[in-house]
Amino acid sequence: MTITAADKLECAERELRYRRRVYGRLVERGKMTKGQSERELQLMEAIAEDYLQLCDEDAPQLCLETKRTLRQA
Repeated sequence: MTITAADKLECAERELRYRRRVYGRLVERGKMTKGQSERELQLMEAIAEDYLQLCDEDAPQLCLETKRTLRQA
């Protein structure tokens, strides 16, 4: 099974959406600080951006949908 940069980007974007939902609740409950939440979200955004750049370099036609998704996030 081949895993492409586009596959990884899609997964990173999905994880970013999930974290945005969950981390807000964790901060409200005192299970995570606002700073921790922001840092973790920045890290996942950076990972998604890395894969977005790989898609641009390797196969831009495979990444059009995920590029729009990332920019909307």
